[in-house]
Amino acid sequence: MTHIITRACCNDASCVDVCPVNCIHPTRDEPEFLTAEMLYIDPETCIDCGACVDECPVSAIYPDDQLPAQEEPFLQINADYYKDHDVEGGLVRHPKPPQLPSDELRVAIVGAGPAAFYAAQELVKKAQITVDMFDRLPTPYGLVRAGVAPDHAQTKGVEDSFAAVERKRNFTYHLGVEVGTHITHDELRERYGAVLYAVGAPHDRRLDIRGEDLPGSVAATDFVAWYNGHPDYAHHEFDLSGERAVVIGNGNVAIDVARILVTDPEELAGTDIADHALAALRASQVREVVVVGRRGIEHGAFTNGEFVSLADLEGVDIVIDDAELTLSDEAAEALAADTLDSVIATKVRLAREFAATPQTDGNRRIVFKFLSSPVEFGGTEAVNAVTLVRNRYIGDGRIEQTDQKTELTTGFAVRSIGYRCEPIKDLPFDDRRSVVPNADSRVLDGPDGEPLTGVFVAGWIKRGPTGGIGRNRLCGEQAAASILADFAGGALVAPTADRSDVPDLVASRGAHRVDLAGWKRIDAAEREAGSAAGRRRVKLVSIDEMKNIAGVAEPVGEA
Repeated sequence: MTHIITRACCNDASCVDVCPVNCIHPTRDEPEFLTAEMLYIDPETCIDCGACVDECPVSAIYPDDQLPAQEEPFLQINADYYKDHDVEGGLVRHPKPPQLPSDELRVAIVGAGPAAFYAAQELVKKAQITVDMFDRLPTPYGLVRAGVAPDHAQTKGVEDSFAAVERKRNFTYHLGVEVGTHITHDELRERYGAVLYAVGAPHDRRLDIRGEDLPGSVAATDFVAWYNGHPDYAHHEFDLSGERAVVIGNGNVAIDVARILVTDPEELAGTDIADHALAALRASQVREVVVVGRRGIEHGAFTNGEFVSLADLEGVDIVIDDAELTLSDEAAEALAADTLDSVIATKVRLAREFAATPQTDGNRRIVFKFLSSPVEFGGTEAVNAVTLVRNRYIGDGRIEQTDQKTELTTGFAVRSIGYRCEPIKDLPFDDRRSVVPNADSRVLDGPDGEPLTGVFVAGWIKRGPTGGIGRNRLCGEQAAASILADFAGGALVAPTADRSDVPDLVASRGAHRVDLAGWKRIDAAEREAGSAAGRRRVKLVSIDEMKNIAGVAEPVGEA
């Protein structure tokens, strides 16, 4: 018997740490880990010990004789990976941690998403280190709460790991507190020996084409936050009255958007999707979603796990014309010689299987168009069409536009071509790379500059908006390692003010600070409402309601 990693894999790599035979790859020591779609178990090496099953935070691993029917494609996906990979390298090494001084270290972490929590997880293991976590929302967990699709409940299982961190005695929440408004960077530096910024990329990248700002042209960041119940987006409205939607981009977020638009709303009703989104989707007239990628299937940015899972959608056809499966000359030759990278080869195989699957009259549809780029959104008052230009490969994976154009009528176009970070007040910013300049997580005073003592970054603000939960775990752990190294080496400066005044300070500037007890009241209210409705939780989307439930409706100090 072997074990199989399936679609819910979050790349957190906890399973790698406990595997006694090194059968799970890529490990965090292998360069490929940084770009891996998921982790894979080698069926020839697995000894059926089950350690990985117990350790997986998202319940993504099964013995092969207990594999649910919908996960059976992952038998082949795991095996395919080892056609051109082996288990000889990548053993996880645990270097001896530095000897820390007996002094107390106070660390402020700005942000409450995965990178922030994985850094905190490492820091709170040390009894002399206290961690205070700040976030402007009254709820923690960042994109796990507001970005992971509502029908991916398994992936949200990492919240249990975060909850274990927040219960530590040397951990404190300052939720509902906006750094830069309620407390400044300099004030944090005065009160903490180290400040770690672990914030994300809240804005979408632009296409810079005509009509992009017309109503009906929507950023994926907005739409995803809307259906996930982010308070800042709860009151947005989207026109879903047309039968066709177009999604520009073909990463996992684009797949999420397409899937949510065509999934039977009654299936979504059992998830933690926002109530306002569920009501809108029940009234939606969308029957077809066209997903547009500027390069071919071999360069599809979605993971194979997300791709193959589309086959499980009830009443939905996945439509790929044979003409859309053009490969570059290099990929075609490698595929014919059975030397194409196994992950890419699997992607091509899955696409060909979709292309060969008969369609059913009356089904909703997700249609993939590859080697196509948008050049214009049509319309005057609102979007009524998207014009695409056909691309072709010209060598080395590069493409160029042809003179072949296609117009798709639509009133709803979602731009999903990536996220971008924004500058943080009082911190340097590298405009070219759209990140805070850093070396080994230490913030620099400019690109290629010198480190700023005691200031660190992790997550997307450190490296750009790439990678998911697993990459953010590695990133958070690296930031924690740099903080510990600087603490051990005497490079951090002792605080000049007492952190105990933070609650009163932020309250005096209008913050309604939510602590752990307040967050637990919000969490309990959502779970109780969810239990009554047969759902995981019913999210609160009003910050005022959250504050009332948390018991912080009025600030403690003077506004």
